[in-house]
Amino acid sequence: MTGGSFGDFVARAAAAGELVVQPRMGMAGPAEMRSGLAAVRGAGVRAAGTITVDSFTRVGDHRAVRRALDAGADLNGYPIAAHSPETTRSVLDGLRGPDFPVQVRHGSACPQKIVAALLAAGLDATEGGPLSYCLPYSRVPVAESVRAWAESCLLLSDARERGARPHLESFGGCMMGQLCPPSLLVAISVLEGLFFRQHGVDSMSLSYAQQTDPEQDAEAVAALRTLAAEHLSDVDWHVVLYTYMGVFPRTPHGATALLERSAELAVRTGTERLIVKTTAEAHRIPTVAENVAALKAAAAAAAHAEPGGAVEDTGLLAEARALVDAVLDLAPDVGKALVRAVERGYLDVPYCLHQDNAGRTRAFVDGDGRLQWSRIGALPLPADRAVPAARTTADELLRSLTHVERTFDRTRPCS
Repeated sequence: MTGGSFGDFVARAAAAGELVVQPRMGMAGPAEMRSGLAAVRGAGVRAAGTITVDSFTRVGDHRAVRRALDAGADLNGYPIAAHSPETTRSVLDGLRGPDFPVQVRHGSACPQKIVAALLAAGLDATEGGPLSYCLPYSRVPVAESVRAWAESCLLLSDARERGARPHLESFGGCMMGQLCPPSLLVAISVLEGLFFRQHGVDSMSLSYAQQTDPEQDAEAVAALRTLAAEHLSDVDWHVVLYTYMGVFPRTPHGATALLERSAELAVRTGTERLIVKTTAEAHRIPTVAENVAALKAAAAAAAHAEPGGAVEDTGLLAEARALVDAVLDLAPDVGKALVRAVERGYLDVPYCLHQDNAGRTRAFVDGDGRLQWSRIGALPLPADRAVPAARTTADELLRSLTHVERTFDRTRPCS
C-alpha cells in the first residue's frame, strides 16, 4: 500500500523513542485542506496528518453540505462524502505516505458513508466508536449506533483485500471532554477496542484524555495498558493521549503549559501518540499556523521529558476492570453487551444528556485536584468508591469545570 500502515508508522516512531504528534483540523476546500496537510508534514516533527469532517456530514445531513458547497458557504471541516474520491486523492497526492499517514476524524454515530468515502479515496485510518461517538454527540439510539459501527468496521476490515491494514481509534477515553472519572474512560476505550476486534479490525488505538491530576492520569494510562494487554494481545494497538478536552486556559502561557504537561504525561506513560491543542482553543478555531506551533511545542516538551516509573495504585485499575468484566458478562456479543450495559446503567456517563444514558452518576474535582465519583448510580462498583460528602451544586459544578483553566491561567509565565 502506497500510504503505509498508520499503526506501523506509530510503532516505528515509538521504537525510535519519538512521540507522534497530531492536530485536529479540517478545511472545506480541497486546496485549503491540502495546504494544511502540507504545513503539518513540513513542521519538522514526527507528525500524523488529520482530515476533520464538517458537522453536517457528521450528522448525515448531506443535503445541507451540498447546499453549502453550491452557495460557496464555509463549512467547519472537510466534507469528504460530498467531494469525489478523485478530489480527495488530489488533496493527498505527494503528501500522504509511509512517513506521513493521514487519519479522518468525524464525530459520527452512523459513519458508514464517511468510511466508504475515505476508503474510496485510498485512506484507511479513522476514529470514533459506537458509544464514544453516540452518547456525547448525537440523539441516535445506542443500539442503532452499535449496528452502524458494526457495518463500518466491516467496511474497514474488507479493505485488507486490497493490501491495506485499516486502523481505528476508539474515542472512548474522551467522553464528554471532562468530568468523567478515569476508570470509566479506560473501560469504554477497552470495550470499544474489543468491539472493533470482534468486527474484523486488527489495528487500533485506545484513547485517554488528560484530566485534572497528572498522578491520577499516569495511573489511568497504566490501567489502560494493563487491560489492553490482557484483552487485546492478539491485535496491533497503541495508546493515544489527548491534551485536555475541557474548558481550556484563556492565556497563551496557560494554554502552552497545559499542552506541555500533556506531552510530558505522554512520555512518562509510554504513550505513543498525542492529539494536541493550541493557544487559541478557548477563543476560536485555530489557524494552520497555530496548529503547527502546537505540534512543535508538544514535540519539544516531549524531547525533554523523562519516562516515568511505577505509579501509585489508588484502585483505578480495579474499578476499570470491574466495569469491563461486568459489561462482558452481559452477552457474548460485545455490541449487545454495550447496549445492555447502557440500559442497566453499568456504563453511565456523568452529565451526559443522551436519552439512553441513565444519568445517575456524578463526579467532581476534589480539593487535591483529583477527579472523583460523587454518585455511582448503578455502576458495578463498591459503594465506597463514591465520596459520600460530595454534593454537586451549581457552584461546585462550575468550580470543577473551570479547575484546569484557573490552575493554568494563574501560573506565572516563563520569562
